[in-house]
Amino acid sequence: MSADVPLEEPARRLTGADGARDSDVWVRSLRPWDGYFAVVWVVTLAVVLEAAQPSWPVRATAAAIVALNLPWYVLVGRPAVLDDTKAEGPARCYVVGAMLLFLPTAMLVGETQLVTFALAPQCFMLLRLRDALWVLGIMGAVPFAGWALLWRPTVGEAGFRFLLAVATFAFSAFLGQWTMRIIAQSRDRAALIAELEAGREEIARLSTAHGALAERERMSREIHDTLAQGFTSLLMLSQAVESELDHDLPQARRHVALMTRTARENLAEARALVADGSPADLAGTSLPDALCRLADRHTAQTGAPAPLTVTGVVRPLPTAYEVVALRSCQEALANTRKHAGPSVPVSVVLEYAPDALTLSVRDEGCGFDPRARREGYGLDGVRARAEEAGGGAAVRSAPGAGTSVTVTLPLPLPSAAPAPDASRRSTR
Repeated sequence: MSADVPLEEPARRLTGADGARDSDVWVRSLRPWDGYFAVVWVVTLAVVLEAAQPSWPVRATAAAIVALNLPWYVLVGRPAVLDDTKAEGPARCYVVGAMLLFLPTAMLVGETQLVTFALAPQCFMLLRLRDALWVLGIMGAVPFAGWALLWRPTVGEAGFRFLLAVATFAFSAFLGQWTMRIIAQSRDRAALIAELEAGREEIARLSTAHGALAERERMSREIHDTLAQGFTSLLMLSQAVESELDHDLPQARRHVALMTRTARENLAEARALVADGSPADLAGTSLPDALCRLADRHTAQTGAPAPLTVTGVVRPLPTAYEVVALRSCQEALANTRKHAGPSVPVSVVLEYAPDALTLSVRDEGCGFDPRARREGYGLDGVRARAEEAGGGAAVRSAPGAGTSVTVTLPLPLPSAAPAPDASRRSTR
């Protein structure tokens, strides 16, 4: 919006039309303006009554007409200023009435022109800028012309009155336009502030919604990778026990003990999840040890070997990286049990490089076509975890050729050289 457009609106419309009225100084309260107008009219009455010319009856008549401005303002002008309906009728009616009271008295007694200091602000309050300037021009030209024709002053006196009228018009016009521009800029800035506040509220709302969505996705991955897999293992073990109770009681007892162990581990994972802590398998231990326990559980549940190979310099890593590696291994082993078969051999390789951590889980199962559409959350969750840590996940498989899941995470370079025995290659 250009600065010229709002200047065509009265000040009463530049403020308060959209609820900003309570915060705009111009019309926040008319009491200061009421006092100012009253002072101008009282001073004008005093000056007119004490003037040396013209005669007393003329001055008394002019003073009486000036006094009518007060009830006219109270009854018509003040309600028009407070009107925010953009109705121009009351405003124009008041200005016309005020001019009819002002012009005759200004012709009779020149001192009456002091009323201009009250009428000029009212014109800018009630009229458009162009109309207000026209009214100010009439207020300066008509009284001077009428006074000069009526009283036939000397050239010097007429020149003084003319300069006074021009100066009054110029001052009023300048001050009125300047004030209107300030009001227009204040309204534009108020609108901008309102937009910024609305934008900030929207950003806060979206940020909260995004945070809730991210937390929901995180909890979904955690539940899928921990509790859901544990319950799946319990279900598989319970089915195995049911089939073994009649003909292989020692094996059934071994599976029942494994069910108890799995239930305890699931309970520990649930407590860690509620506490928003690190996985229970990583509590007080290293990543290779946690992966070794995962491989042992897989072997205990399936009977298939799952050797773990660790290469490179084993060193403590940020918890976020170790969680990604641990959960990825959990998901890969769970997929092996579910899709490749319980007796399929699996190999787990953990490689510590100076700038990366790589986890690879490979099975010798039936494989699948990675391009085929599939259901499930597991592999997508592995990719999402790796990408959040700045790395990536790759799944390689083919029908009849097994499956490998490889997760690579970039790591900061170690700050100090490792001890000579810190690098190892262990195969279990």
